[in-house]
Amino acid sequence: MKKYLDTSLSAEERAEALVSEMTVEEMASQLRYDAPSIERLNIPAYNWWNEGIHGLARSGTATMFPQAIGLAAMFDTELTEKAAQITSTEARAKYNAYQKHGDRDIYKGLTLWAPNINIFRDPRWGRGHETYGEDPFLTAENGKAYVKGLQGEGKVLKTAACAKHFAVHSGPEALRHEFNAEVSPKDLEETYLPAFEALIGEAKAEGVMGAYNRVNGEAACASPFLMKKLEEWGFDGYFVSDCWAISDFHSHHGLTKNAVESAALALKTGCDVNCGCSYVNLLAALDEGLIDTEDIRKACIHVMRTRIRLGMLDSSTEYDNIPYSIVSCREHKDTALECARRSMVLLENNGILPLDEKKIGTIAVIGPNSDSKAALEGNYCGTADRYITFLQGIQDRFSGRVIYAEGCHLYKDRTSGLATAGDRYAEALAAAESADAVILCVGLDATIEGEEGDTGNEFSSGDKTDLRLPAPQRELVSLIKNTGKPLIIVCAAGSSINTECRPDGLIHVWYPGSEGGRALAEILFGDVSPSGKLPVTFYENADKLPPFTDYSMHDRTYRYTRENILYPFGFGLTYGKMICTDLKYENGSAMVTVKNTGEREITDTVQLYIKDHSDNAVPFASLCGFRRVTVGAGEVTSISIPINEKAFTSVNDRGERKIYGSRFTLFAGTHQPDELSCKLSGTECVSTEIGR
Repeated sequence: MKKYLDTSLSAEERAEALVSEMTVEEMASQLRYDAPSIERLNIPAYNWWNEGIHGLARSGTATMFPQAIGLAAMFDTELTEKAAQITSTEARAKYNAYQKHGDRDIYKGLTLWAPNINIFRDPRWGRGHETYGEDPFLTAENGKAYVKGLQGEGKVLKTAACAKHFAVHSGPEALRHEFNAEVSPKDLEETYLPAFEALIGEAKAEGVMGAYNRVNGEAACASPFLMKKLEEWGFDGYFVSDCWAISDFHSHHGLTKNAVESAALALKTGCDVNCGCSYVNLLAALDEGLIDTEDIRKACIHVMRTRIRLGMLDSSTEYDNIPYSIVSCREHKDTALECARRSMVLLENNGILPLDEKKIGTIAVIGPNSDSKAALEGNYCGTADRYITFLQGIQDRFSGRVIYAEGCHLYKDRTSGLATAGDRYAEALAAAESADAVILCVGLDATIEGEEGDTGNEFSSGDKTDLRLPAPQRELVSLIKNTGKPLIIVCAAGSSINTECRPDGLIHVWYPGSEGGRALAEILFGDVSPSGKLPVTFYENADKLPPFTDYSMHDRTYRYTRENILYPFGFGLTYGKMICTDLKYENGSAMVTVKNTGEREITDTVQLYIKDHSDNAVPFASLCGFRRVTVGAGEVTSISIPINEKAFTSVNDRGERKIYGSRFTLFAGTHQPDELSCKLSGTECVSTEIGR
């Protein structure tokens, strides 16, 4: 038996043995994302590119979960991990089926390029909805959960997760191929790198993907500084470039003269797999003396090690019998439904919600996102076998009459090319005037906010130019508001939106997945109490934000500013009130008493924030723990939430992290301890002092 087939050896030993059997040409061929077969060694072709940030993507039918920003809004890492487990199960099921039919194409492998753990530092960034929000701690906790869910706990990896995009990457999309993100050592350690460190050091993510931009002058996919960080964190997986990022070295960044030099720089610095076509030049780089055989061999060992860890060279694995029939099964879709329920954030409620069916006979559902599948999907999505739009969910749930009107196009001034501008406003007004209440479904979809290269991005390469709804929707909101009918706005978007209207009720639903319409209806009619929290700050005005290209954290996110805030990070209402009292800190955990003062059972998220009073600390309190808790009407319970020792650290200007402070204030509540959150929620946080 060949040594590389000996399962008693480590993946590293097997990979070294396998690569020793290859020619240099064969080794180089395996570093492409579309690696060809090596028939004489019984190595099948393999395409490394697959996606799965909120369900298996781009591979036909799959269970569609809320977009990642919606998963973050759950403040529920157990359910995030379960969503990842299902994504991984469906990836294996489809992989098994594809292998039987000899299909080894793109989006059909076991290396999922997820999760995206970039920090959503600026609400204009179109790809922000692929992330877990603006907070490093929340991002790290969800990211670790997602990695664990994807990779499993078996003898081999169920699928291989990939932490992306390393690093300091969050727009602008239009400049990403040439952009140099200038960032201080303090901001690097305080904000941009912690989630990557956690996913690699704690969750053992098998893959890391580099970013398109430069970081302080170095290409992110060939950065000695960033590669050194991976080494310090104990990374022993594979590193992959973002797609066609290596060609940017010479075509946009000006770091190299040609494709051969770019390939050499990437490989020499530590990029194992090229998503793109640059590594077809590796043999030319070898001939020119820019790299040596050992550089190629080292990278090939890394990639084959991952394939061995996935069981690809073994005759059988524990996951080979996962059947195709499990894809999009009822159990999986029920989990997607539960994620959608927990992700939706109630931002305004003057008492209209939940709707009382006894008092409402007719509801008008109006707006361009009312019956939109795209408003459920987000980007990097799969294809659901059934979509329940907001309109359909309301129609299925409500016993009275539902009148529907599109109202306007998502962003164009008319829905029909032959019509005059505003061609659906009259119908919308008629529908509103005929109803007892209006549910106005507005927002965005991935044709407006998304990745620079996505088909259909209409504005600013997928980034937003401001925080308002598109102009036709703003006019629609104004018209319907002026009817005086009870108004609930449902906003589907992956980012901060200012609807410029304080309706009777406002629910931000993100891109909630294929079950989104059912989840919304359950919340509207009180079958489920809303429990989502904002994982990003909602700002009032984009003009008051720092320049988009400024990567300093000054005046960005809840940890660094209290200005220009519409709804704060961590905010979200329920159909009741939960009060926190009697906070204590002992033996690395916070103990707090929680009372439901309302008249119905509710679930809410107790959030812990810590304020370090030392000179090196961030300006405001930082999230350091959270836990969802369900409490019956009038009942009281006590809970314990662990606090990692890292919560007591801060970072100096040289980027050195340690415990500098001797005095800390710990807060507990269902929101941040800031004045606006307390005002909007109608509840206060409890606090205690901690000395070190």
